[in-house]
Amino acid sequence: MQLIRTADYAAMCAACAQRVLAQIARKPASVLGLATGGTPQGVYRLLVAAYRRGEADFSQVTSVNLDEYVGLGPADAQSYRAYMQQHLFAHVNIPPARTFLPDGLEQDAAKACADYDALLASIGRVDLQLLGIGHNGHIAFNEPAEAFSTGTHQVRLSARTIAANRRFFAPGEQVPTRAYTMGVAQIMRARRIVLIASGADKRQVLQQMMRGPVTPRMPASVLQLHPDVTVIADAAALADAAALVDEGGGA
Repeated sequence: MQLIRTADYAAMCAACAQRVLAQIARKPASVLGLATGGTPQGVYRLLVAAYRRGEADFSQVTSVNLDEYVGLGPADAQSYRAYMQQHLFAHVNIPPARTFLPDGLEQDAAKACADYDALLASIGRVDLQLLGIGHNGHIAFNEPAEAFSTGTHQVRLSARTIAANRRFFAPGEQVPTRAYTMGVAQIMRARRIVLIASGADKRQVLQQMMRGPVTPRMPASVLQLHPDVTVIADAAALADAAALVDEGGGA
């Protein structure tokens, strides 16, 4: 696991975007695993800017997203499909037919999960998976549990995750309590993983992720077992970077 410490959020986003752009340049038909939430927004802004400058071509890229809220579809402004449209898809030349998320409107959970599993199997391995990390150590929406998940599944979000997501919703607007999410085993199949973290509120979880035991009670800890993981975090998130792992450089 390589750790890259950056001065601030902007530098963290730049270091991450550089790796995504390098992946596309190296393999134009890359499969990108994409994340949502507040942390990746700066990364997507930089990818859009690079495309507008003629420095990136997404025309052969396939994207697969980690998760989607149950009950929300593309027309809902709070869906993750709408998020991806707003922050990336609508602004670059990625073919819409090659952008994939779980079907949040499918009420049959078994079907929704089986369909996404089949899709992921047909696409093949993700070349570069972008991850954030939740305050309780979740990756995608894999909450702390008794065992690591395997395939796509429906999860009931923890109270802490719901509270963290509330900032994206208007006052009085109901925050979804369930989601369809890729399993931990599916995430671990990616060839390369880049996890980004920003802010002092992520210090403790980063320490637990990188220094603690590998346990499903801290889902992100499983990344210790992956052969190619880069953690990019800003100074606020790294109170004592040297105590975590050997740093792989700055940005």
